[in-house]
Amino acid sequence: MIRKELLELLFEAASIQRWNDHIRPEHFTELDKQSHKMVYAFVLAKIEEADHGISIDWPHLIEGGLFEFLHRIVLTDIKPPIYYKLMAEKGDQLNRWVIDQLKDRITGLKKDLVAAMQEYFFDQTANSLEKRILKAAHYLATNWEFAIIYRLNEGLYGLDDTRAAIENQIEEHYDLAGVQKLTLGKKTANFLDLVGQLRFQQRWAQSPRVPKTSVMGHMLIVAMMSYLCSVELESCPKRIYNNYFAGLFHDLPEVLTRDIVSPVKRSVAGIEELIKDIEYRQLEERIFPLLPATWHGELRYFTENEFSSKIIDHGVVKIVKAPEIGKRYNQNSYSPLDGEVIRACDHLAAYIETFLSISHGIKSSHLEEGNRQLYRQNSTKNIAGLNFGQLFSYFKI
Repeated sequence: MIRKELLELLFEAASIQRWNDHIRPEHFTELDKQSHKMVYAFVLAKIEEADHGISIDWPHLIEGGLFEFLHRIVLTDIKPPIYYKLMAEKGDQLNRWVIDQLKDRITGLKKDLVAAMQEYFFDQTANSLEKRILKAAHYLATNWEFAIIYRLNEGLYGLDDTRAAIENQIEEHYDLAGVQKLTLGKKTANFLDLVGQLRFQQRWAQSPRVPKTSVMGHMLIVAMMSYLCSVELESCPKRIYNNYFAGLFHDLPEVLTRDIVSPVKRSVAGIEELIKDIEYRQLEERIFPLLPATWHGELRYFTENEFSSKIIDHGVVKIVKAPEIGKRYNQNSYSPLDGEVIRACDHLAAYIETFLSISHGIKSSHLEEGNRQLYRQNSTKNIAGLNFGQLFSYFKI
């Protein structure tokens, strides 16, 4: 079972401020950076498959992203130049210490994540391509931030050295087709720039809250929760891939429509369906043209009826019941996607957001009502054998 301590740890990244010795946007957090990084990793890996004909081990890419995320939380607030020097000289010892700090939180799942994390950090030959993609994605997401930081801090001592260091690291990854394409600054780079704007869209915007989280950070939390649930469901590789990236992209339309809160969606009969229709049209008209046409079908699969459990059978998308996927369709050939699980993870992430703020003493009628409604909707929920009621009970106020 997924531990409360692990779920809490995921949210710690929302309190880690990046570039905190520079003038920067108010909330430039590690959670948002890691989320943007995984969107970069998706794009880089897809291009690598298309242009170089290389098969990506997607579950290991997703897992590596999670391990690097947790690693960064434990080693928070070390300035990058010092961090990289420490890793170069004492990397093995630091990695062992990090895993030791995490092992009690990541045990109890149906996969031994402690052993998988040890392999990831200590076996240099395992999944080397996926590690390179994640490293390139890290520097590209950092460079996106730095373009903003540079404009705000122009003339600051050492800033040009930082720029050169980031550019040198990106150049080290020019063998990846995606890095070459993104440095041209054309349409796929514009997609990543557009997605980056979700960093600035605040969740629960009508309410004071601690820690504040963005739509971008929320998307990664849902993706990571969906991955952990997929592990518990003993999912096939394609199901893990679909659940993670459907979680990561489930709020993608909000970059164009902004976050429309649930009371508004439910205020008038038919308005929720109208909003969905507008979101789909916006995706088709403004986002999909920025991506290769061969990706559009998959992005539609992730974002249309995103909270319905579904499969693809002989090229046709079919809505199915959640338990059916585990019983009949847990095979790569069916491309299963647990939309109902993703919806529950979406609710759980929102519920924990309310819990954390109320626990810190920052509350409002919006947060308290949201907390009550989310608990009522999910306190007895069991999806495909996953006891979401227990996960919600961890955070009952």
